[in-house]
Amino acid sequence: MNHLQVPLAAGVWFVGVPIGTARDITLRALDVLASAEILVAEDTRSLRKLMEIHGVPLGGRRIEALHDHSKGGVIERLITRAQGGASVAYASEAGMPLIADPGFELARAARAADVAVTCAPGPSAVLTALVVAGLPTDAFHFAGFLPNATGARKKALEGLARIEATLVLYESPKRVGALMRDAAEVLGGDRQGAVCRELTKRFEETRRGTLAELSEFYENTAVKGEVVVLIDRQSGAPVNDLDITSALHSALKTMSTKDAAAFVADTLNVPKRQIYQRALDIARGSPED
Repeated sequence: MNHLQVPLAAGVWFVGVPIGTARDITLRALDVLASAEILVAEDTRSLRKLMEIHGVPLGGRRIEALHDHSKGGVIERLITRAQGGASVAYASEAGMPLIADPGFELARAARAADVAVTCAPGPSAVLTALVVAGLPTDAFHFAGFLPNATGARKKALEGLARIEATLVLYESPKRVGALMRDAAEVLGGDRQGAVCRELTKRFEETRRGTLAELSEFYENTAVKGEVVVLIDRQSGAPVNDLDITSALHSALKTMSTKDAAAFVADTLNVPKRQIYQRALDIARGSPED
């Protein structure tokens, strides 16, 4: 197939590439890859293979790597070339650039240097997962990868607990079980969720259920492939700090600190760890409470 080799304006061109199925690439993305003077990729092998599948010749060009361990000097050279009139095309390993991807630093450097930034959009695992998961799409919050360590991951989940939107997370297949366990504990086991695996690929799978159900399933289930986790927003009206403090003061009159925290957390449907710390402060006579 012949692809248009059209003159590209000087600057940085971000190119959306498939998240799985090679045919999901757009014609405009192929034209940009065929025409750019300089090709850059998070994974040079993936981009080279994609171009071979679609018959886009390198034409003597080499693909330069841009990743977290090499981006400083690479970005400086690319910006200098773009300032000199070159067209630079950057592609992520999969999906849209800048989404959990080192291309952000290139985009920021380009804007700081007053270099034009253009995008040939394409597939996105975030949006694809939202379409197939069956959770509300009127508002969503993408939180990327949460920390690997259990304590840090729980703290991050606590920070996401009150967001009035569907949460979208990326996760390693090795840690899906741990994430679902922590999410059920921190956010509440009755929240709805979905785990999307291998989107657009041969073994695509979406499993839906409450966080408690998903936690139980993935506790002993080996997972392979790329994973996107979605979690529904908290149901019911948000609880303010005064409500929490008042409920704890009342509960602490007849309960231990631990029992009072558990009772208020279950009653108000708020993270237990957050409530326990507040209960400790009240029991100790903190002046703020």
